Amino acid sequence: MFQQILLATDGSEHSIRSTKQAIELAKKFSGTIELIYVIDGQTAKSDVLHAADKFEVEQKRLEKLKAVEDIVRTAGIKYKITILHGEPGPTIVAYANEQAFDCVVIGSRGLNNLQTFILGSVSHKVAKRVNCPVLIVK
Repeated sequence: MFQQILLATDGSEHSIRSTKQAIELAKKFSGTIELIYVIDGQTAKSDVLHAADKFEVEQKRLEKLKAVEDIVRTAGIKYKITILHGEPGPTIVAYANEQAFDCVVIGSRGLNNLQTFILGSVSHKVAKRVNCPVLIVK
């Protein structure tokens, strides 16, 4: 049922908690996990300005995912990492809908009610627009 799981992550504490839930699903259904990290325009600019070269930029991005990757690897779950560029919500939705994922797992963001009303959270955008089930982890 949930054999191909997309785990949207940014290395945050919410991502760590959602990783644990993705692992439980993968174990229960003998599934695999694809870790997706979306870099928005502002982050991309900042990364380039503060790095010596392209290799350093790539290493810093992978370092953000290291804790999540370590948890998945230690659990013995088959996984791969995908790094994309764009606005996180729409990019995750487009990628999830283009691929054959059975489930998307994403951490919630601690936006207050006003921010959620005005901006919307990434997890909310994903849940509304992805074609497969979405698990939002608090």
